[in-house]
Amino acid sequence: MSTITPRADKLAGLFDPNAETAGRSKGGRKSGPRAPIARPELGRAAAAVAAAGLVAVIALGVATETSSELSLPGGGVTFIGSLTGLAGMYLALVMVLIVARIPFLERIIGQDGMLRVHRWLSPWPLSLIFAHAVFITVGYAQAAHQGAWAEVGKLISSYPDILAATVALGLMVAIGIASIRAIRTRMRRETWWVLHLYMYLALALSFAHVLILGPAFVGHPLTQIIWSVVWAATAGTVLVFRFGLPVVRSLRYRLEVVEVRPEAPGVTSIVVSGHHLDRLAFSGGQFFTWRFLTRDLWWHAHPYSLSAMPRPPYMRLTVKAIGDHSSALASLTPGTKVAVEGPYGAITADARRRPKVAIVAGGIGVTATRCLLEDLPRDANPVVVLRATSADQVVFRDEVAELVRRRKGTLHEMIGARSDTSRMGRELRKLIPDLAKRDLYVFGPPGLVEDVVEAGRILGVPDGSLHREIFSW
Repeated sequence: MSTITPRADKLAGLFDPNAETAGRSKGGRKSGPRAPIARPELGRAAAAVAAAGLVAVIALGVATETSSELSLPGGGVTFIGSLTGLAGMYLALVMVLIVARIPFLERIIGQDGMLRVHRWLSPWPLSLIFAHAVFITVGYAQAAHQGAWAEVGKLISSYPDILAATVALGLMVAIGIASIRAIRTRMRRETWWVLHLYMYLALALSFAHVLILGPAFVGHPLTQIIWSVVWAATAGTVLVFRFGLPVVRSLRYRLEVVEVRPEAPGVTSIVVSGHHLDRLAFSGGQFFTWRFLTRDLWWHAHPYSLSAMPRPPYMRLTVKAIGDHSSALASLTPGTKVAVEGPYGAITADARRRPKVAIVAGGIGVTATRCLLEDLPRDANPVVVLRATSADQVVFRDEVAELVRRRKGTLHEMIGARSDTSRMGRELRKLIPDLAKRDLYVFGPPGLVEDVVEAGRILGVPDGSLHREIFSW
């Protein structure tokens, strides 16, 4: 049942595609502020800077070692332990910065791309830090002419900072295990999120022992100062962009729920109103991280796409009930206050390299598709494929069809069991014969996105024209 107030009753038809002309240019696109255009070419420069930093860290470790120290019992093993520790800690800080939601990085590859890089990089710092602990322990044991386990006890009992570092390593290992996809997908998102907050605690606990006991730092005050600045800058960046900026934006927009409306079985739209939304720099295909300020939900922050371009002072998001949080949103009441982070995402109309586009959407990925369509120019000639296991799961069918018609495009529905990559390729070739000449956008669950992207590559779509957003945590 809908939750509608007299104020919300006025919203009927507000997000109808026939009302999309307000605030539009002649080309059909939003004429107000737009999100900054993604700059994928800057990604290589950012990666080069990060790699140069890693080289500098390793060079620092090598420069502080002397031949006499290497010739001592356990000197070589301790040296390897020092290098792996420096490299591992540096990469851990890089990982934190990647997910700190820095606007510059967001504009390079989008949040989905940053998460892919984060997941690709994540095994390395953990492996290096674990190797650091092993090599340092063995090296110290060789120097003391005793067993490794005896050295572990001595280090923990004699050096309080080592005890803290050991706890930090345990936290990192636990977080690493929880991040394995087979385990992560079986956990509640809230549990996984809280567990990941302990990574900040782990880095803080490890900080003291690095500066006080690290071979590359003892007797090198300049090195200690540089690393202290790096650590402080990383912490400050996280505080500014993960906490400070969202608070400022939430206070500025002052969002609240005005309507909750079912769209399909298990799918709910939520309309919110706010202030200054006419100044919001937003592009179709982007999303926000939403925090609904009720007693049970205020501490949960989840990403959801807008399912239509904003109609100031209103915005509409649409969610599918696939977990505790998304299921609970159907019970929201008008007047509920909302805090937001964002907008995020680089998979927008500005990312395309060719005049014509193709869009494949699976499941609730139709929300980003519907919003992107509204933001495409009228000559985009889109071919849209909506993928679902049953016809009643296709949300916003009429709205999508109208937006496609207005842009002289074609709409297809692919209903049935999930296709494998080879079948997907055959179906796309049949539905979109000129796919190799279009930009291909894909929104949906991981399996669908991976299959469509691979099929697109096989059919000749270059990587620069492949744009994907995975709807999964």
